[in-house]
Amino acid sequence: MKALILVGGFGTRLRPLTLSVPKPLVDFGNKPMILHQIEALKEVGVTEVVLAINYQPEVMLNFLKDFESKLGIKITCSQETEPMGTAGPLALARDKLLDGSGEPFFVLNSDVISEYPFAELIQFHKAHGGEATIMVTKVDEPSKYGVVVMEEATGKVERFVEKPKVFVGNKINAGIYLLNPSVLDRIELKPTSIEKEVFPRIAADAGLFAMVLPGFWMDIGQPRDYITGLRLYLDSLRKKAPGKLASGAHVLGNVLVHETAVIGEGCLIGPDVAVGPGCVVEPGVRLSRCTVMRGARVKQHACVSSSIIGWHSTVGKWARVENMTILGEDVHVCDEVYSNGGVVLPHKEIKSSILKPEIVM
Repeated sequence: MKALILVGGFGTRLRPLTLSVPKPLVDFGNKPMILHQIEALKEVGVTEVVLAINYQPEVMLNFLKDFESKLGIKITCSQETEPMGTAGPLALARDKLLDGSGEPFFVLNSDVISEYPFAELIQFHKAHGGEATIMVTKVDEPSKYGVVVMEEATGKVERFVEKPKVFVGNKINAGIYLLNPSVLDRIELKPTSIEKEVFPRIAADAGLFAMVLPGFWMDIGQPRDYITGLRLYLDSLRKKAPGKLASGAHVLGNVLVHETAVIGEGCLIGPDVAVGPGCVVEPGVRLSRCTVMRGARVKQHACVSSSIIGWHSTVGKWARVENMTILGEDVHVCDEVYSNGGVVLPHKEIKSSILKPEIVM
């Protein structure tokens, strides 16, 4: 089987992290976002992953070459010269996706984090015999999204309602699809939306089915949702592989600490924290609801909450970093500095406090 991951553009909503690497390579739960998806695809027998991309393909490919051999899966790029929407990339990668086997292929949105129940998806798709299956997830506020109206019993999709004013349902497109090769005949090589143009036509022909995604779901394309997604991901690890989580007197709730990270005496870490490879957390530090990325250092008695500390950054002694502060790569917050929601671009030194959320160039 094959899979196409829609990587797309510049990842502007996750800047300043995406100023250093393309968005799918930003770490989430101590490994690049896209790796969570590729590993899950490999597990259900996918042999080739095609990345639909219009930005820095060589950076992506160089990085993923390492993983090709480690995972034993072929990874190639299909590059757009102009943005092609969410369906155009399928037409562009048509020759890579068609191998004559007639097997369906996966299409994933690269920002989506979940438990990726691909085996169940394949089973459901083959059982209903339709042309395409989309995964849907239940949300509390459907009015912000496009809602999928479906038959509860069979999963057959009746129609889509964009940002409904009155309640029509609470299931939204989760950005995970399994499509028969025939779907490619419906897509022209031009900028096209799979959600607004292709799927409604398949639904009109009664060939579109939806499966409700078990477990959690999050689009982690922006900082607030990234932090929420980390909580949901760690919750899921607690249920599925609790041995991967840290334990001890200094740990509160779900915490992921890379084996090469060093944690000092008298720290309190958690809940919902990921500490990456080579990080140093000095004595007396308090971390909660945050990610500390590879090679970063948090100095003595600093406090970090609801924030993202980028690669190789430093948080000074007695500093306080909170309220969706995002430090890009190689940012240095000096001792006793306070950051309230500062978004700091790479290679900066912060010598004075950031008292209200703002971008620091």
